[in-house]
Amino acid sequence: MTADESGDANVLRSKRDATRYQILVQIAERQPAVSQQEVADAIGITSQAVSDYLQDLIKQGFVQKHGRGRYEVTKEGVDWLISHTSRLQEYVTHVSEEVIGQVEIETALATSDIEEGQAVSLSMHDGTLQATPGTTGSATAVAVTGATAGTDVGVTDFEGVLDYELGDVTIVSLPRVDNGGSRTADTDRVADLAVDADLLAVAGTEALATARAADHEPDLRFGTADAVREAATRGLDVLLLAVETDLAGHTDRLREDNVSYEIVDAAE
Repeated sequence: MTADESGDANVLRSKRDATRYQILVQIAERQPAVSQQEVADAIGITSQAVSDYLQDLIKQGFVQKHGRGRYEVTKEGVDWLISHTSRLQEYVTHVSEEVIGQVEIETALATSDIEEGQAVSLSMHDGTLQATPGTTGSATAVAVTGATAGTDVGVTDFEGVLDYELGDVTIVSLPRVDNGGSRTADTDRVADLAVDADLLAVAGTEALATARAADHEPDLRFGTADAVREAATRGLDVLLLAVETDLAGHTDRLREDNVSYEIVDAAE
C-alpha cells in the first residue's frame, strides 16, 4: 500500500485522491444499492469516470461489489476515509482559526480602557497600531475584546485609511574586514546619524563593531533585511550599518515595499 493509500498524504494534495474520497462518501451514503450516474451527478464527473474509479477502489480493497449496482465500502475503505477526514478537519480548523482569524482580526494597544464591541479609532505610534475609544480618526474599527489602557485589544470591521507616513532608512555601507572594515568608518558621523534614527540596525560583524565604536548598541542584529523593512513600513526611521556584500539584499526588500532609503558616506 502506498503512502497515499495509507492516509499519510492529505486528500487535497491530488485530484485523484479528492475524487476517490468523494466517491467513497457517496457509496457509504447509498450502499448497498448504488447508482453510478447518481454518484457522477453528485460530484460533477462522468459516469464512465465513476466506473473507472470504482474498479480501482475494488482492486485496492476499499470497495466490495455484491452484484450489479450493489457496492459496499470495506473496513479498509472506512479506515482510509476516517484518516483523511481527520486530516481535513485539522486543516479546516487551522484555516478557520489561524488563517482567516488572523486576517480578520488585528491586534492593537489600547490607549485607554476599551469595552468589547466599542468603536475605536486606529493610529500608528512608535511602530505599533493603537486603538482609542471613539471614531474621530481617519481609520476606525470595532473592538472584539475588552482591554485596559496599555494592554492588547483585538479589532475588526476596519473602515477608512490609516493615516501615517512610512519611515526613512539611512544606510551606511561598510567594507569587509580585509578592506578595512569598521576602521574605515567615521564613528562621530555614525553616532550623529544614530541619534536621529528611531532604530539602529547592523548587518555583519564589521557593522556591529562600527556601532559599538560609535558608542551605540544596535536595536536589530539578525534578520535585518526583513526587520528594517517592517520597521520602516510602520513609520519608524532606521539607520542601517551594513557590510557592502549584504547591501543588495536589504535595498531589494526596501524597493519591494516602496520604502525610501539613502546611502550615505561615513568614511573617515
